[in-house]
Amino acid sequence: MGTGDDAGVYSLGDGRALVQTVDIFTPVVDDPVDWGRVAAANALSDIYAMGATPLTALQYLAWPRDKLPFEMASEVIAGGMDVMVEAGCTVVGGHSIDSPEPTYGFAVTGVAMSDRLIANSGGQPDDVLILTKPLGVGILTTAIKREKCPPDLAEEAIDVMSTLNAVAGAALHENKAHAATDVTGFGLLGHLREMCVASNVGAEIKFDQVPIIQGVADLLASGMWAGGSQRNFEFLEPVVDSSVDIDRLRLLVDAQTSGGLLVALPADSADGYLQSVPESAVVGRLTSGKTLTII
Repeated sequence: MGTGDDAGVYSLGDGRALVQTVDIFTPVVDDPVDWGRVAAANALSDIYAMGATPLTALQYLAWPRDKLPFEMASEVIAGGMDVMVEAGCTVVGGHSIDSPEPTYGFAVTGVAMSDRLIANSGGQPDDVLILTKPLGVGILTTAIKREKCPPDLAEEAIDVMSTLNAVAGAALHENKAHAATDVTGFGLLGHLREMCVASNVGAEIKFDQVPIIQGVADLLASGMWAGGSQRNFEFLEPVVDSSVDIDRLRLLVDAQTSGGLLVALPADSADGYLQSVPESAVVGRLTSGKTLTII
């Protein structure tokens, strides 16, 4: 628990381990099917970040029965089931309650060989840092909620959030990853800081190499900024050694939903990982110092 890793691990005593996580949240997009898809992909991401394979899931639904039709709830569930089928993960049950606010998500159980688990605490100095999805969906979902998001950017946000990290997770073992985590509510810098503290290392991020969805910076400049991202900024700004301006730093702490994996691996394994996960990018490296530096 002390390293804030992505999922809990329970040894079965035969060389295998169960890997378990739970994720639920309120709507981040307008379309109920898309919300279900994003919720499922988000819940599965923690399993992939540990280098595990999802097996089963339990579904959770809170629904305001007097405010929203049950047909809409069925659409949310259909979206979630589509992604679970894509992941080969069997939904074996769940629970639903009446609630003033709609909430949806999953508890997911995966499996891995105990000696092949990837934690966030194994990073080593000079490891290359790779990010597998672009940043910016927190700003985009804020714009969606305020009805200020251009349709093409809203569609791109949904596509990014509903894309599984399955390929990125499978590539961890074959490319000798030392550490990994998924980038979600704490933003890129928040989850990187957790990795650094757990691994007793520092890090250097090159801003110009970080993939960011085109158009996000303009929305940020127009005031599309979430409270969770602001809390990330207030916590991280004092502990980051940065030569970039405040708006660029905000992009790096933007709270993500169903973001990509942040992977630390040996430099000679970087090309292999990038070939396995073509949409990924090298964004920096781990260092022997303890500082978190943005260039």
